[in-house]
Amino acid sequence: MVRNRAPGAALTADPRPTADILHGRPVPDPYRWLESADSPETLRWLREREREYTREAASWPLRERMAELIRAFVATDLWSPPIHREGLAMATVRPSGSEHPRLVVLGDDGARRTLYDPAAEDPGGSTTLDAWEPGPGGRLVAVQTSSGGVERGTLRVLRTDTGTRVGPEVTGVRYSHVAWLPGGAPSFYYVRRDGARGVRGVWLRRVGDGAETLVHACTAPRTVPGVKVLGGRWLLVTESHGTGHRTDLWLADLAGADPARPLLRPVQVGPEAETEARLGPDGLLYLRTTLGAPWRRICAVSPEDPGTENWREIVPQDPGATLDAFAPMGSQRAAELLVVRTRLGISEASVHDARTGGALRAVELPGEGMASSPTDPAPDGSVYLAYADVATQQRVLRLPPGTGRTELWPPGSTPPPPAPEIGRTVLHCRSADGTRVPVTVFAAADTPAGAPTLLHAYGGFGRPRQFGFSATVLAWLSSGGRYAVAHVRGGGDAGREWHLAGSGRGKPRAVQDLVAAADALVSEGLCTRRRLCLSGGSAGGLLVLAAAAARPDLCEAVIASAPLADMARFELLGLGRMWTREFGTVADPDDFAALMSYSPYHRVLDSAARSPGQRFPRVLLTGFDGDTRTDAAHPRKMCAALLAADGEGGSPAALLRYERDVGHGPRAVSRAVGLAAEVHAFAAHRTGLCAR
Repeated sequence: MVRNRAPGAALTADPRPTADILHGRPVPDPYRWLESADSPETLRWLREREREYTREAASWPLRERMAELIRAFVATDLWSPPIHREGLAMATVRPSGSEHPRLVVLGDDGARRTLYDPAAEDPGGSTTLDAWEPGPGGRLVAVQTSSGGVERGTLRVLRTDTGTRVGPEVTGVRYSHVAWLPGGAPSFYYVRRDGARGVRGVWLRRVGDGAETLVHACTAPRTVPGVKVLGGRWLLVTESHGTGHRTDLWLADLAGADPARPLLRPVQVGPEAETEARLGPDGLLYLRTTLGAPWRRICAVSPEDPGTENWREIVPQDPGATLDAFAPMGSQRAAELLVVRTRLGISEASVHDARTGGALRAVELPGEGMASSPTDPAPDGSVYLAYADVATQQRVLRLPPGTGRTELWPPGSTPPPPAPEIGRTVLHCRSADGTRVPVTVFAAADTPAGAPTLLHAYGGFGRPRQFGFSATVLAWLSSGGRYAVAHVRGGGDAGREWHLAGSGRGKPRAVQDLVAAADALVSEGLCTRRRLCLSGGSAGGLLVLAAAAARPDLCEAVIASAPLADMARFELLGLGRMWTREFGTVADPDDFAALMSYSPYHRVLDSAARSPGQRFPRVLLTGFDGDTRTDAAHPRKMCAALLAADGEGGSPAALLRYERDVGHGPRAVSRAVGLAAEVHAFAAHRTGLCAR
C-alpha cells in the first residue's frame, strides 16, 4: 500500500497506527507491516523503490567509472593461506576474472588441482564456499556451502583425490567448526542445532553412515558453541557469550577415551574474558586472552591441568596495540610464537620465544597494512599468513622458522601490481564527554583541502578497524576523494575497555564519537559539510544512521549497508536475539532508554512529528532479502520513515538498493563490484566528486 505525497515526490508507504507500550512509554511503529518481506503490499512497495532507485542511479556520473576502476583493482589471483596435510597443501584461490574462490589441492611439485568450484555446481553464481577443513590424513575434506546468501547451508565430505562425496550430507549448517578425529573410521565433531529438540551444541558424526552423538549441549541461552581438535589428541569445546564479550572453554584428552563421551575439564568458565587457545609444538596450550589484560596477552598452561589458576603469562599486553592474532611455530625443541598486534589499524608482527616470551625478531611486512589469518605450523615449522593494505590486494606470505623475512606464496605466483601512492595521517577529536577519539585519514598526495570525503565507522563487537585492501576505497582515493575512519568506542581499537565503553548502555557514546569525528574533519578544513558522506555497514550502518538522525546538519549524504535501524525490535529480527550483550535488551528499562535514545528509525519518526519540513542528509540504504543477520526489514522500515520525514520534493530523502538471492556475507564478484560501484557513485554525486 503506497500513496502519493506531492506532485513529483516519491511514493511513500502508508503509516499505520501501530504502537507498543514499553515500560509505560508508547513506541510508534507505523511501518511494521514492512517486516513481512513477501506480502503483496511489501512487494509493491519494493517495486516502487526499485523504479525510484533505477531512475536516480542513471544520473550518477561516476557510476561506470567506479565499476571500471574496481574491476581493474580486483583483477588479480586471490589466495588464502594454505593448510598442509600429508604432503598436500589445500587453499582457496579466486583466479582473476572468476566470480568465486575455489578449493584447490597443491602437490609438492606445485601442481594445482581444483577440488571444489561453487561456480561449476551453480553457474548462476548464488552458491558460495563458506568454510572447509581437511581431515588429518589429507584423504578427506569437509566443505560447507550455502546459496542465496542465507548462510545456512550444506556440509559435505569429499575425497581429495577424486572430489566425490562420501556419506550423507548435513543441511542447515551455519559456518560450523569442523574438528576431525585422528585415525580409525573417519569421524568429526561439528556444531549444529537440533530443530526437533531445540538443542544447540557439539555433535560427533561418523562419515560413512552419518550416525551422530551429542557431545556437548549449550545450556546458557544465546551462546555460540565451537569445537577444535588440537594436536590430534585434545578436544577443545568453546561457548561464546555475546560476540567479543566472553568465552568459556573446556578441554578433554581423547587419548584412550571414548570420543563420544569425552571428559571435558574447564579451562576458563565464568570470567568476563575473551580467550582463544592453540597448541604449540612443545605440547603446551597457549591462550590469547583479555583475562587480566584489556589489550590481550598470551599465557601458557599444560593441557593436563589447564585451569586459569595454572596459567603462566608468556607475552604481556602492550597498551596501545591490541594483540589480534598469534600462532605457535617452530619445533618441539625450539618453540616460537608469531604475534600480530594492531595499532590504529596497522599490523605489527614479531616472533617470540615460547618459553620466556622474549621478542626474538621483528617480522618484515610489505608495508603499512593488515596481517591476518596465521595458520598452524606446517610440517617444516613455517607459518602462513595473509597480508593486504589499502592499496594492495591480499597476498599470502610464508614465514619460515628462525627468520623474520617472509616469502610470497605460492612460489612463482605473481605479486600484486604496483599500487598508487596513498598517504596516511591521524588526527584526534574530542567526543561529547571529553574522550580523545582517533581518526585515520587516507588521501593521494595531490588531494586538495576540502575534497569530497567518506567517513567510515563500525564501532561494534570489539572489532578493531584493520586497514586491509578495499578496491572501492582505492577507486574513491584514485578519483580524488579522501577516506577517513573514526575509531569510535564499541570497536576494539583501544582494547577491551574501549569496546565495553561503547556497548550496551554506552552505545550512545559511539554515536557521539562519530559526530565528533565528522565535526573535526570540517573544522580541520579537510572537507565541508556538503562534501562529507558517512559510510557504514551492519552495526556501522546503525551508527551512521544514528549520527545523521541526531545531527541532520552533520553531512550531505549517508551510505548505510544492511544496517540495524529499529532498536525497539532488533531482538525479533535476524540474529538480533544473539546481540543483547552488545546492544542491551528492551526488556530492561535502563537498556531500553539507551536504545531509544539513538534508535535511528524512532529518531526519524520523532523528527517527522516535530518538524515535517526538516531536511535530512540524503541516504542510500542497501538491503538483501537473504540476510539472516541484520534482517532486511531494518532498511525497508528506515527507508519508509525517511521518505515520510522528508519535506522536499525532487530527489528522494532515501533510496533503497534491494537485492535478492544474496545475504550479509560473500557474493559473486560481479555483484560485489556492482554494489560497491553504485553506492560510491551515489556518494560522489552527492558530494561533488569528479573523476581525475
